Amino acid sequence: MKNDKPNPLDEVFDKFLSEKSKIFKNRDVLRHSFVPDELPHREKQSRLIAEILAPALQGSIPSNIFCYGKTGTGKTIVAKYVLNYLIDKCNEMNLTIPITELINCRLVDTPYRVLSNLCKSVGVTVPFTGLPTDEVYKRFQLALDSKEQLMIIVLDEVDELVKKDHKKGNDILYDLTRMNYNLEYARVSLIGISNDLKFKQYLDPRVLSSLSEEECVFDAYTANELQDILNQRAGMGFHEKVLEAGVIPFVSALAAQEHGDARRALDLLHKAGDIAERKGQEIVTEADVKKGQKAIESDIVSNTVNKMPLQSKLILYSIYKLENLALADEIKTGDVYYAYSQLCKSINIEFLTQRRVSELITDLDMLGIISASVISKGRYGRTKKIHLQIPKKVITNVVEKDYMIERLKPVDITLNKDKE
Repeated sequence: MKNDKPNPLDEVFDKFLSEKSKIFKNRDVLRHSFVPDELPHREKQSRLIAEILAPALQGSIPSNIFCYGKTGTGKTIVAKYVLNYLIDKCNEMNLTIPITELINCRLVDTPYRVLSNLCKSVGVTVPFTGLPTDEVYKRFQLALDSKEQLMIIVLDEVDELVKKDHKKGNDILYDLTRMNYNLEYARVSLIGISNDLKFKQYLDPRVLSSLSEEECVFDAYTANELQDILNQRAGMGFHEKVLEAGVIPFVSALAAQEHGDARRALDLLHKAGDIAERKGQEIVTEADVKKGQKAIESDIVSNTVNKMPLQSKLILYSIYKLENLALADEIKTGDVYYAYSQLCKSINIEFLTQRRVSELITDLDMLGIISASVISKGRYGRTKKIHLQIPKKVITNVVEKDYMIERLKPVDITLNKDKE
């Protein structure tokens, strides 16, 4: 029998389709992935990278470039901006257009997957897994060198490759930065981008000299610079006069406190607009910005917890279980370890030493996910007094969605009779 009961989702979608937004003119320009025609306060970096890549217009090999600076300082968008401009110039002058490939190494985080993406960009298909990495590299090199062409490879968050596997990460960077010595017709130029200012410490000397032929530093944006960026995007993204006068200065000030993060500023402005629109308002207020800030912080916490390794999740879940036993003021390191070991046994996972668990508790404390204050027990040494610092709904909505942790939901833990 047909269900004639209206679906409440129809009302949501029909309303969105039938009404033009009173807030947004083009919400896509507020995304940090959008590349505008001008980049305020990044003229110096844009010009430097353009000067380094300019020899490509005459068929020469551009130097490798290493760009570094904190998150949200414009590294990726400047690289895209200059490459787009280079391609437009090649089209205008009827020159051979270079192949450009941008790979985010946080997502594509193994040498095999990097090479697989590069193979795809030159028309070679390799299996998702199964081949030796050397074989994938050989196939990429042969396909690229089949004719005279330039390929510019952008490795965004390149530090993730090396941090995940120091040897293999350094090996793939060495191979790519030295590839021109093995090419007869084609040429390669590499742009490495890192948010980690100490990244070069992870590189082998042989890689460091090749990758850092040229360097481009991105300083954090000031509050005034962020305000200029937001004014530019707001003019394209919002209808006129929908932003309360103090909104952009307020967002800029908040983002400046976060080390001048333009991504954070754009996300916050976008979120404030979404909140105002969903409430049916015609104006975006500072109150919407504050609500947006809380929502974004919640998203960041959820993403951080979701990406944690299983052992860290088990420790966090142990603390959650202990707090549910009304022990919030009494949880010590030994209690956590005893509960953690019970959970590991329940799902047949080998558990870590108490020392290693204590180190992971410190890591969770540094992330702000828990608080672990050290207390003295006199001649019995020291321990940590532990509390959850995130909403319990993050545990139920994120941690318990892990298929291993999900099996622990019905498991009851017991208290350690031999307290620390």
